[in-house]
Amino acid sequence: MTTSLIELSITDGIATLLLNRPEKRNAMSDDMRTAFIQALERISADKAIRALVLSGNGKGFCAGGDVSGMEKRMNAPVGEIAFNGWHRQQRVHYTQSLLHTMPKPTIAAVNGAASGLGADTALACDFIIASDAASFTWSYINRGIVPDGGGMYFLPRRVGLSKAKELIFTGRKVDAEEALRLGIADRHASAETLLADAQAWAAELSKGSATALALGKTILNQSFEMTAEQVFAQGSQAQGICYTSTEHRESVMAFLAKTASKSA
Repeated sequence: MTTSLIELSITDGIATLLLNRPEKRNAMSDDMRTAFIQALERISADKAIRALVLSGNGKGFCAGGDVSGMEKRMNAPVGEIAFNGWHRQQRVHYTQSLLHTMPKPTIAAVNGAASGLGADTALACDFIIASDAASFTWSYINRGIVPDGGGMYFLPRRVGLSKAKELIFTGRKVDAEEALRLGIADRHASAETLLADAQAWAAELSKGSATALALGKTILNQSFEMTAEQVFAQGSQAQGICYTSTEHRESVMAFLAKTASKSA
């Protein structure tokens, strides 16, 4: 699947999705968001796809929201600005939710600047691998707005509340080395091997039962907001589903057959 704004390829069950506005450092326009949503919906629904790697073409990962779109909103009739903004926020949040709740592992391969919404989009993935050229900045404060792509939820869970406040209040740039030290990024790769390393990691993460991965991810995503009893309850329900899965049955039968052959 290739449009003028995204490139999606699938190899050996690993989807690689590249944002494709390199001349704008992959700033997220409304049209790009539409194409992004369509691609994420397809990846989520396709059982043959086991994992997703997200990156950007050119020198940037994603420069955030398209400033020309901000200008358009400001120039709308005063009585329409608030509702137009609310409607846009619904689409932003739907996009980020699709990425965050994807029932399979997701990796952001950050190849350059991830700014504002771009930084939030990286955080919406399960894991982040950063190249030497990667940087992160929650630059919303420079536009007089707050993080609207999930940064106020995701960032404190990676770096702690006080550090998240500092990064959001200042909008300062975090380079790849500091991102690794703070826990914003999980792994480092050279610019030359970034995509290949991310794809290999995605293959490693997605080797296990797709059923167990999807159910486990759903519970883990909520675990900070739930009590232990709630986690146990959801885990019990998930385990009941896993007991009936093809992956569980085949694994147990293969183990029993191997044990029987050794005993013979």
